[in-house]
Amino acid sequence: MKEISVQELKEMQDANADFQLIDVREDFEYEVSNLGGLSIPLGGVLIEADKISKDKPVVVMCRSGKRSAAAIMQLEQLGYTNLSNLQGGILAWAAEIDPELSVY
Repeated sequence: MKEISVQELKEMQDANADFQLIDVREDFEYEVSNLGGLSIPLGGVLIEADKISKDKPVVVMCRSGKRSAAAIMQLEQLGYTNLSNLQGGILAWAAEIDPELSVY
């Protein structure tokens, strides 16, 4: 499974790279803090897979990296090969990129 660091994600955002960010946390978590990605809670990933791009890089994130890894494993069963897991999730983002971000 491919992984990227929060620094790499920040560089992608800053460069306006063409990629999709998928947040697989629950809605209430997304409301507390998010990085602007598309919210598809883990339980709905397979149901809403048609919203996830197959033709550009996709970064999947959650709170710590565990649920996003689970989502990637599910999506790879559907033939996705363009997915990267955000190492450390939003906790790493808050620790390394944006200490002002609310975490829980």
